Amino acid sequence: MKLTSLLTLLPLLMGATAHAAEPIRPRVLVVATFEIGADTGDRPGEFQFWAEREHLTNSLAVPGVDHPLRFNDEGVYGAVSGTTVRSALQIMALVNDPRLDLTHTYWLVNGIAGVDPENASVGSAAWARWVVDGDIAYEIDSREARADWPYGIVPIGGKRPNEIPGDATWAPKPMAWKLNPTLVNWAYALTKDVPLKDTPTAQAHRAKFSAWPAAQAPAKVLLGESLGSCRYWHGTTMTKWANDWTKLHTHGEGDFAMTDMEDQGIANALDRLGKLGKVDFQRVLFLRTGSNYCCPHPGQTSAESMTEEYAGNLPALESAYAVGSKVVHELVKDWNRYETQTPK
Repeated sequence: MKLTSLLTLLPLLMGATAHAAEPIRPRVLVVATFEIGADTGDRPGEFQFWAEREHLTNSLAVPGVDHPLRFNDEGVYGAVSGTTVRSALQIMALVNDPRLDLTHTYWLVNGIAGVDPENASVGSAAWARWVVDGDIAYEIDSREARADWPYGIVPIGGKRPNEIPGDATWAPKPMAWKLNPTLVNWAYALTKDVPLKDTPTAQAHRAKFSAWPAAQAPAKVLLGESLGSCRYWHGTTMTKWANDWTKLHTHGEGDFAMTDMEDQGIANALDRLGKLGKVDFQRVLFLRTGSNYCCPHPGQTSAESMTEEYAGNLPALESAYAVGSKVVHELVKDWNRYETQTPK
């Protein structure tokens, strides 16, 4: 081929290469933690309603992520992170895929959870202002704890429950992540009146929780903190610990509402990735919906409560989509505005 022909083709080749390398820029990335079976058409897990109702028909395999990304033509992407704190590893792999530019992406981490009956009922949806780490602690069997201790869980470096030592500079930090309050309040205001679906099974289950008016009330949208722990803890004593732990690590600002097994890992990953300039932590939302209560009703043991079938599973899945999708649609609809400016 003549030199002149090569020179003529060179700009075209360079343009094609540049076009092929154009990064993928999701507008909103919805993160669920698990799915049951297929993504569509069978028993739903946390991801299925998103895949079906948002028409996430396209897919992209990401190395290090077990489940392929699914997406639509509106810039809505969906990921399945896997369960427990290990979900953080898949989030790290996802964000570090060189094909993706997530610097302007909004994150909606959502899924089912155990709800504190003091705060709300099954089927309710809580926007977290704080995500709290419930994993890192000293622990002894509560039956071996001092008589004046409420439980056997102590902050690292402490001498007793609910004591954070001032000199434990070596202890892991942070233990709680405060989310963008303006964004959280915007999401709550936008969704607080969203009607939530219900079932006779969930209604009958609520009626058993006679000691808590909030637990017997219809499902609602609220503000309340997410406490993540790899262990599926349960019971009256542990619910007291969760409330105390949340207040302790949010300096009295937080009110424990939902318990789960992933949010502490995902928040930690996104916070670190934000400091690396790969995501914007000010664009991160966590939404948890109650599929069960985190302690037993009167006349039931904690062991019985822990192992029973989730009476609020379907309402919780429906609530996650009904509430979360309203935020997703609003962000996508006004993307020209929200790409550069977070909602106020």
